[in-house]
Amino acid sequence: MNTIPPVDLVRQYKLISEEVDLAILNAVRSGRYIGGDTVSDFEQQFSQYVGVPYCVSCNSGSDALYLALRAFNIGLGDEVVTSPFTFIATAESISMTGATPVFVDIDRTTFNLNIDLLEKAITPRTKAIIPVHLFGQPVNMTQLMDIAQRHNLYVIEDCAQATGAKWEKKKVGSIGHIGCFSFFPTKNLGACGDGGAVTTNDPALADTIRTIKEHGSRQRYYHDLVGINSRLDTIQAAILQVKLRYLDLWNQQRRIAAQRYHKLLKSILEIQLPQELSGGYHVWNQYTILVKKKKEKTENFRNYLQKELQKQGVISMIYYPIPLHLQNVYQSLGYKVGAFPVTENAIYEVLSLPMFPDISFKEQQQVYYALKECLTT
Repeated sequence: MNTIPPVDLVRQYKLISEEVDLAILNAVRSGRYIGGDTVSDFEQQFSQYVGVPYCVSCNSGSDALYLALRAFNIGLGDEVVTSPFTFIATAESISMTGATPVFVDIDRTTFNLNIDLLEKAITPRTKAIIPVHLFGQPVNMTQLMDIAQRHNLYVIEDCAQATGAKWEKKKVGSIGHIGCFSFFPTKNLGACGDGGAVTTNDPALADTIRTIKEHGSRQRYYHDLVGINSRLDTIQAAILQVKLRYLDLWNQQRRIAAQRYHKLLKSILEIQLPQELSGGYHVWNQYTILVKKKKEKTENFRNYLQKELQKQGVISMIYYPIPLHLQNVYQSLGYKVGAFPVTENAIYEVLSLPMFPDISFKEQQQVYYALKECLTT
């Protein structure tokens, strides 16, 4: 019995190992390990890929969000609306500026912000919205931008899991005022370490972000702002340049794998399959099902199912077991159990199946047979 991991980074590396190894060697030989042409070249290539004139690389996706908020002078007394069903970095970046995260429940079909509930969360203190393109599924940016414009709010796209995704033929990261990307190894465009980037159409915002990430300095030893040290290493930039050339192919392979899952799993009535939103181009960073079946004498059937699948060599993941509004760190915000019922139901039902560009049909069949056996016995 083969073991199928949730993601296989070694398999991906082997396909492009010669190019990656050469890129790393050239970066090491250059003697320029921070900044330089390799980093600026990647920034230019990535901005062209996203479809914007400006890209500022940084240390991580978390830093990208923080830098974006800082560029808008968001801070103490301000509110930023986002999803409670995402990795904590989204809300954490808001808190780090001194602002307050305000959560809105998700849509059960897309796992993204429920746009119909968005305006109810906007107050005179609201300064921005951070839509999260979760699992590779783009948010309905047409509706969201309309709301943001009517309320004069900034829009910062959290594109960490959705590099290459599109809404109405525009790539995420080019629609809002700022796009924030993560190059964590498991992302669609992943480095061999941490990395991130900010994209924008606004030259003033790009300049401010670049200044903040360089200790608030435009000229060495002269500091105009309180900044941070957030730089993309040259070696990571070199690796990302190689991988960027393959990104569209890999995303297409993910889409093909998602379609295979759809066909294999559609007969299993105990689960709800993820769907691609009309108008969107999903890049399937995760293939996340909802497990609807319950079972007596188990604390949570989804957790039971995950363990049973592992016995059959299928390693799945749970994103996210505790929503942000119920995390200990955010108890001071005053949210109670029941505040966001769709999110609070989803945390007990979501299960992300193995998904990566090179997953084979045979492996997906193994996932199907394992799921069917576990769910019908």
